[in-house]
Amino acid sequence: MARGRKPVISPRKAPQQRRSSRLVADILEAAVRVLVREGAHRFTTARVAATAGISVGSLYQYFPNKEAILFRLQAQEWRGTMDQLQRILTDPGAAPLARLQSAVQVFFRSECDEAAFRSVLEEAAPLYREAPESRAHAEEGRALMRRFIQDALPEASARERAAAADLIGTVMSAVGKAVSSQGRAGGEVDALAAAVGEMFCSYLSARGARARAARPAG
Repeated sequence: MARGRKPVISPRKAPQQRRSSRLVADILEAAVRVLVREGAHRFTTARVAATAGISVGSLYQYFPNKEAILFRLQAQEWRGTMDQLQRILTDPGAAPLARLQSAVQVFFRSECDEAAFRSVLEEAAPLYREAPESRAHAEEGRALMRRFIQDALPEASARERAAAADLIGTVMSAVGKAVSSQGRAGGEVDALAAAVGEMFCSYLSARGARARAARPAG
């Protein structure tokens, strides 16, 4: 791919009938098998089509290139996790710090589910990371964390809340990926998630206390 060129990862068309929906599902199922078997560097549309038992031309009706397929797989994984995090972090019936602890646990468990597949999918990320669609997904995650921090640190300044959101989002993502690569048992993953959640809660409590102390009296 030429330097600086952003890949086209939008689907060419959406399936309109049951038959075409089944075809797209078959392509994506085949793509998962090829990705796990061959790895990101040997992933090609020809291999996906052969595994799905269809022609490359049929595949190209819906996906313009391999980047589009890989991004679709990533987006599906990301959407499932994001929907869970959104329900937790925006729950008005739970205290902000309790929400955060639950969110960390769900995220760590999600990262560790099908870890081998997620690992090779992460290897493929540079192929589509600069595309506008990929950047939009990343921004949605950051926006969710910023909205949550507004609830958790109402007394803090906008700059302080932005810094807290970036720190928690970055650390949670990095540690979650590291844990998923270690092949830990479920109990160990939950224990690490609880420890990280407690660390975040201590950090937010301290930031909140400083913000309240800095408010003008009266």
